[in-house]
Amino acid sequence: MRSDIVKRGWQRAPHRSLLRATGAIHDESDFRKPFIAIMNSYVDIIPGHAHLHEVGRVVKEFVREAGGVPFEFNTIGVDDGIAMGHEGMKFSLPSREIIADSVETCIRAHGFDGMICIPNCDKIVPGMMMGAVRVDIPTVFVSGGPMAAGRLPSGESIDLLTVFEGVGAHAAGTMSDDELLEIEKLACPSCGSCSGMFTANSMNCLCEAIGLALPGNGTILAQTPERVALYRQAAQAVMRLVEQGGPTPRQIVTHESIDNAFALDMAMGGSTNTVLHTLAIAREAGVLYPQDRINDVAARTPLICKVSPSRPDVHIEDVHRAGGISAILCELTRREGTLHLDCLTVTGETIGETIAGAAVRDADVIRPLENVFLPQGGLKVLAGTLAPDGAIVKTAGVDPKMWRFRGPARVFESEEAASEAILSGHVRAGDCVVVRYEGPRGGPGMQEMLSPTSAIGGMGLGDTCALITDGRFSGASKGGCIGHVSPEAAAGGPIAALRDGDVIRIDLHAGIVDVELTPEEIAERIRTAVPPKRSITSRWLRRYRSLVTSANTGAVLRELEPDFVPEGSPRVDAGLPTAATASPAPVVAG
Repeated sequence: MRSDIVKRGWQRAPHRSLLRATGAIHDESDFRKPFIAIMNSYVDIIPGHAHLHEVGRVVKEFVREAGGVPFEFNTIGVDDGIAMGHEGMKFSLPSREIIADSVETCIRAHGFDGMICIPNCDKIVPGMMMGAVRVDIPTVFVSGGPMAAGRLPSGESIDLLTVFEGVGAHAAGTMSDDELLEIEKLACPSCGSCSGMFTANSMNCLCEAIGLALPGNGTILAQTPERVALYRQAAQAVMRLVEQGGPTPRQIVTHESIDNAFALDMAMGGSTNTVLHTLAIAREAGVLYPQDRINDVAARTPLICKVSPSRPDVHIEDVHRAGGISAILCELTRREGTLHLDCLTVTGETIGETIAGAAVRDADVIRPLENVFLPQGGLKVLAGTLAPDGAIVKTAGVDPKMWRFRGPARVFESEEAASEAILSGHVRAGDCVVVRYEGPRGGPGMQEMLSPTSAIGGMGLGDTCALITDGRFSGASKGGCIGHVSPEAAAGGPIAALRDGDVIRIDLHAGIVDVELTPEEIAERIRTAVPPKRSITSRWLRRYRSLVTSANTGAVLRELEPDFVPEGSPRVDAGLPTAATASPAPVVAG
């Protein structure tokens, strides 16, 4: 066992003495059992994680019941909703790297035989996945589960997006103080990840499709007996993987399993953040996965399940009632070539064997292939003169009238400035709101744009205004919103050349996002562009800004030692700048 390095032989008497002091060693036989890390993400400030302290305790009991010795660790976490709209959002995406580093640190330092990861929200799920493929020991993911949708007295279902859009409606004068307070109190009724197909639930569902989690991980509600039963199954699964020697995360995360994850994403119209995170996970796993491959998956995968924000009356609990992720994947198998059915999973079976026999129990929530929402997937990679290295849009949430758009740019140098202009009525129908210098370097930290996108919706502009940014969007965003524009403004991308009134052209059918300027005009404007003065007092954000790469490569950090490759890992730096070779990035003043 890997853990023998800390517990076997007379030389390890000091180690065993310390292990006894933890209270985790109940008798001498425990030294002959596998040591299992419980990588928890319990924090009080995130509703999706506030109950995970109890979840960790239950999972430890189940690991001991299954024959292992559990040791619990914790990671940090950032609540994107609470961090939204102020400086806190700059720390959200960077927290992913800290979480991945925390997983690697705890596992490599202590010689564990296996691991159970208990994430739930936003950056925590991908951060743990990145750490898991990095250390490559038998691992099972089991999230804390989604919350139920909120309910108005009328019975109408609501969620966090309802509150964000309520702020816009209040600013427009169409919602009273009392009405806003009512939805504020009712939208998030319990612990758990937010109830729509936002980033947290998107990633927890993708864990099933990629093979790192058991069926039900993404859709079984938090704090239910069914979720507790899943915790027991996870404990049993990790012990089985340890005994059999795998499959381990790097054996599970492959080009084909990533295709499967994106196929689910396309079928459900998941968060655009999944692109950013899955590309980062692929790189950690040593899988060279070009962003353009996503469009190939989209071309063969129909949109068969719309969930809030794309369909406000359907939430994750409805997807579970309709058959869950297994039912969606099983329906996709009816179109030959959509999924790679021989990919390995933590169930001990292939993904094809795992989902075989799953049935759709509500054809209104999970539609059959004969009645799809869209013939092609709910996400799309765009390119054009405004985004030579690509941009991402959630087509599932775009009004059909906005699939083709042409309008004047309204340019803002920050998310806050854009939100203020929208809420104060300075953005009008037909405008294209441009928010730049909010990319991975420029922000730094690539802020989410839920506040301005929700404000556009709340002000009644959702089907007439577009929004383009080198930042990113919350999974709760909807409308004509294009993010991850690469190269970003701070890296000298064409978005830095834009001025108020420049004509922006979007064609989602053709996959194009253009500005009607000549190449010469763009080049000259970039040469003379003056980045906004932005004081970055945080030492961590300054460090992050100096190392982070573009969104189209997952916004990962460049290697400090470009010649070092972990044992067993193929080179994955191709096409990515390194600290030694990269030309200095344009630095935001201050």
